Amino acid sequence: MKLNSIIIGEGQPLLILHGFLGMSDNWKTIGNKLAEEKKIQVHLIDQRNHGKSPHTDAHSYELMAEDVSMYCEQHALSNVMLLGHSMGGKTAMLAAANYPELVKKLVVVDIAPKYYEPHHQQILAGLTALEEANLQSRQEADKKLSEYISEKPVRLFLLKNLKRKSEGSYCLKVNLETLKNNIEEIGRAFPQDKAFKNPSLFIKGGESNYIKEEDEEKIKSQFPAAEIKEIKGAGHWVHAEKINDFYKVLVDFL
Repeated sequence: MKLNSIIIGEGQPLLILHGFLGMSDNWKTIGNKLAEEKKIQVHLIDQRNHGKSPHTDAHSYELMAEDVSMYCEQHALSNVMLLGHSMGGKTAMLAAANYPELVKKLVVVDIAPKYYEPHHQQILAGLTALEEANLQSRQEADKKLSEYISEKPVRLFLLKNLKRKSEGSYCLKVNLETLKNNIEEIGRAFPQDKAFKNPSLFIKGGESNYIKEEDEEKIKSQFPAAEIKEIKGAGHWVHAEKINDFYKVLVDFL
C-alpha cells in the first residue's frame, strides 16, 4: 500500500492524518504554517479509501496503522511526530501503540479511545445520492447534498471529495462503498490491552461532545503521559474553527 501525501518543508517529520471523509488538503493551511515557521517537515497523508490513496475492500484501524508504518518505511522516516483528527486520531493512537519505536510524540484531535455508535448515516446517504446522480457542476452537487445536509460548512467539506471525470461529469474521490460496508469499524474503540507511554496531547473542542469529562480517565489510563487541552468555542473541526488557538496549543506541545 503506497499512500498519497503532500510533503511540505524540511526538518523533524510530522505526519498528519485527516478524519472520516476528509483528505490531506484539509490540513494544508496548518501544514504550511508549521513548515514555514517551525522548520518541521509536514506529511499530509490521504488515508486508504480517501483522497488520492488506493481504494481497497478492507478498512480497519489495524490496516491503517500498518499503512502509517509502511509509509514511514517507504520515506525512510523515524522518530516521527504523529497527529490525527477524528478517525485519523484513532489511526494515530493505534499506530503509536503498535509501533512505539517509530513515534516520538502523539497528538489526537477531538476523539477519545472509546467506542462511538455510527452517526454518519445522513452524510453517507447524501454522498450516495451524489454518486448516483450524473452531476454536471459543483452547484448541482451542492443543491443535491442540501436535501440531506442543511449546514453549509459541512457540505463544503464533503464537496472537496468531488472530482471531474474526463468526459466532464463529476464523481467522488472517496471509496464510498467500502466505507459504508465498514461503518461499524469507524467507531471501534482503541483496544483495551494497548497503551502508548510517550508524550501525548489530546485536543478537544469546547463545543464538541466527542471527548467528554468522563472519557479523560480512560485517556490517562492508556496514554499515561497525556495532556488534555480544550479549545473554547470550537466544535469537532477544531483546527478549522479556531485555527490560531489550535496552532498555539499544538506548537507549544511539539
